[in-house]
Amino acid sequence: MPTVPMEGVDESTWLDVIQKMDEVYTRLIDDEVELEKKNTELEQSQQFIFSVLTSMSDVLVVCDEGGLIEQANAALCELVGRSEAQLRGTRLYELLADDASVDAARAAMEKADAPRAGEAIELNLLDQQGQAISVDANCTPRIGGNGRRVGTVWVGRPTAELKRAYHEMRAAHEALKRTQQQLLHSEKMASLSQLVAGVAHELNNPISFVLGNVHALRKYCDRLQTYMAALHAHEPEPVLQALRQKLRIEHLLGDLPSLIEGTLEGAQRTADIVHGLKRFSAMDPEERTPVNLVEVIDRAIHWVQKGRPTPVDVRWQAGERCTVMGSAGQLQQVMMNLLQNAFDAVGGPGVASPCVWVAMAYEGAQVHVSVRDNGPGIPPEHLLRIFDPFFTTKPVGKGTGLGLSISYGIVEQHGGRLSARNSDSGGAEFILELPKAQ
Repeated sequence: MPTVPMEGVDESTWLDVIQKMDEVYTRLIDDEVELEKKNTELEQSQQFIFSVLTSMSDVLVVCDEGGLIEQANAALCELVGRSEAQLRGTRLYELLADDASVDAARAAMEKADAPRAGEAIELNLLDQQGQAISVDANCTPRIGGNGRRVGTVWVGRPTAELKRAYHEMRAAHEALKRTQQQLLHSEKMASLSQLVAGVAHELNNPISFVLGNVHALRKYCDRLQTYMAALHAHEPEPVLQALRQKLRIEHLLGDLPSLIEGTLEGAQRTADIVHGLKRFSAMDPEERTPVNLVEVIDRAIHWVQKGRPTPVDVRWQAGERCTVMGSAGQLQQVMMNLLQNAFDAVGGPGVASPCVWVAMAYEGAQVHVSVRDNGPGIPPEHLLRIFDPFFTTKPVGKGTGLGLSISYGIVEQHGGRLSARNSDSGGAEFILELPKAQ
């Protein structure tokens, strides 16, 4: 049938309609493409978030305002032995092992002024075997679009393994400290054994002096008893006078004070020697006390000299008191070791006039003590290894190779420094640097 043209509608109108339809269709296509793009980006974003949650080693729980679990990551599911579907909708409190953890979690989730940065809480979770697992958790409020709190995010890290490793490390550290202290004491005993001959000679003089005085006092005591017996028997005065002359009572009474004073002096000298040996050989306490470094050097020179079969010329001028903070026994061990090495260096062949110089100088808040000898010096190839444990150039049986290594560690613990070099005037020189006590 022939079409009847519509009144007022011409061909241009139809062209406009078709053009508008094309524009709408094109816009629909573009919107569909954009929607597909957005859906793809959303899916990728969800996959990214899921992969992050899955790869987290820390446990993560998202709860609503009432403490119902809305989401949990794989680490939590593996820890408690449940799937996310099983956890979703259950209360967080059901995962906690004790009432204290429940109370702490409830207080954190109900806190009105919870910090946005989160709050650290230690909780105990029940694992899949029903055992309590310590977790260091962080409770962070979850804020909705209206700015109000809509829930809580929990992120926690199990600390049981970390605590076990920490306790093992601490036990190993304590064992290492004990071993180090025993090694230090053993080296001190080795140094002390080298001084036995000198110590015996040192003790022999006052002991012999005391024994001689005691024998004299015993004879005087017998004379006094004889004279007192005569007095108690009421002997005549001429008899008593003759007995006084025979027994030399006046001389005896005049000699008694000096004998007693000499005996006390010898006994005190013996006590001082024994006290010095006990102080050197005793296990050193860890606390630091004020120590007069001049006295330490004096004692070290005295003891090392006494242990030598032939004395060595030591040039040392003791000055004013110099106080450092530390252990007197340990610092004396360092000085004795440095002096013993210097004496050994000048005791070999080729040293005509053995001599050791000990000097003290100040540089700001530091005190420098140098021990120098006129021996052959330290070979250059040994300078870099001189403080290594068990390194020694002495023959077998003459040294352990631990003296300088232990001395180096002692000086470091005292906040100082121990170094070695060859002196410009010949021989080896060791420099001990320590901070002065304030």
